[in-house]
Amino acid sequence: MDEKDKKESSESPSNKKIDRRDFLQGLAGVPVLGALAVAAWKQEAYRRAIRSQRAAGSAAPEKEDDLHVALLGVGAQGDVLLNSMLKIPGLRFQAVCDIWSNYNLKRAGNLLRKYGHEVNTYEDYRAMLDREKGLDAVVIATPDFWHAEHTIACLQAGLNVYCEKEMSNTLEDARRMALAAGESGKLLQIGHQRRSNPRYIFSHDVLLKELKLLGRMVTAYGQWNRSAAPDLGWPKRYEIPLATLRKYGYESMHQFCNWRWYKNLGGGPIVDLGSHQIDIFSWFLGVNPKSVMASGGTDYYDKSTHEWYDTVMAIYEYETAEGTVRAHYKTQTTNGSLGYFEQFMGDEGTLVISESANVGSVYREKTKAPMWDRWVRKGYLSEPKLMEMTSEVDMGDALDVRETISPDEHKLTLQFYDAYHKPHLENFFNAVRGREKLNCPAELGYESAVAVLKVNKAVEAKRTLFFDPQEFLV
Repeated sequence: MDEKDKKESSESPSNKKIDRRDFLQGLAGVPVLGALAVAAWKQEAYRRAIRSQRAAGSAAPEKEDDLHVALLGVGAQGDVLLNSMLKIPGLRFQAVCDIWSNYNLKRAGNLLRKYGHEVNTYEDYRAMLDREKGLDAVVIATPDFWHAEHTIACLQAGLNVYCEKEMSNTLEDARRMALAAGESGKLLQIGHQRRSNPRYIFSHDVLLKELKLLGRMVTAYGQWNRSAAPDLGWPKRYEIPLATLRKYGYESMHQFCNWRWYKNLGGGPIVDLGSHQIDIFSWFLGVNPKSVMASGGTDYYDKSTHEWYDTVMAIYEYETAEGTVRAHYKTQTTNGSLGYFEQFMGDEGTLVISESANVGSVYREKTKAPMWDRWVRKGYLSEPKLMEMTSEVDMGDALDVRETISPDEHKLTLQFYDAYHKPHLENFFNAVRGREKLNCPAELGYESAVAVLKVNKAVEAKRTLFFDPQEFLV
């Protein structure tokens, strides 16, 4: 994130947040393709470094600013983070911990050794913290109900922590995590990775805040739809003994593999999926929500194994400096239509954005918004694409008249095709080195947890629930 051209023109946005946006500044004075070429070159350099490490069978010689890292939890999400971290130079994996010792743990240990990392493997995190010396950071990807215990223990051991979202499945534990970070003096990054995504930072910092491309924000919408799917299974010959499962808070292998559906372990889809996007609502709108109402239920799956709701629809109310904004969020796990994205609507335009690389556009409201030609010339937006649609005009008793309208669609020129979690992990490791500030420290992660966890309470209450501003303070 250090490649840039500092040249700015008189029309370019002011450079106010260099620590978060230095890679974007090149857009102010150089062709977009040039900036993207530099980013592509850097990504390819990372890939070459990893390929050369693997071919050599040993990690590159250690450098002064290399970090010694442990990974706690290597299930599905742990695998995602691990594969992202293997693309980041300067990390030396020292230990891996997971209670599924003959499956997850063995697989991760073997993978890291192939990349030249001499790692020790542990079933119990306490043994890892007791025996491993010289660690700089721990990346935690265990189930939500373990986050507080694992994070606090690592912080108290003097380690910096990257903890996956949701921060915890209870606000009490989330608060304890934030307080422990403050008391320890160590860094705690929460894994809301969109806050480090180049396109999200560009959209927030430049399009919304500096150019005010959408005008006054009026509504927002987000969704994450997934198709119906069977519960996760497991290879029977690798089953974890029941005594071990119970030692770590599980009653069965089904519960271990599908913990997100159980009320004492996770928070269901609204927490697992929705927390990413509800966090973006608060970030892009610049305020925490005022109230939330929600409807949801286990409408499709077996309620004995799916204690949390498979479908949830929530409506938030935000009170911004410019007026009220209502945000609708929906998640369902029974139909995957249109996948996942966020949509922000103002009186002058609309932004549609997603982690998915092919989703990212702004649409100009022709009735009010000025032309965006100069931002096209500066490279912020693509040339407009006319999308013809028809709308019915009410003529009273007369026949309906259909008119053709052509809203301008401008694609975001800044593309991002790398691993979704990689920039957020890079931000964390660079913060450990003292080079950057965290994009999602404990305080922001806690605010997000307050907003998200109340949705399930609103479903149960069957009424609008209001937030006290004090709730968002650790």
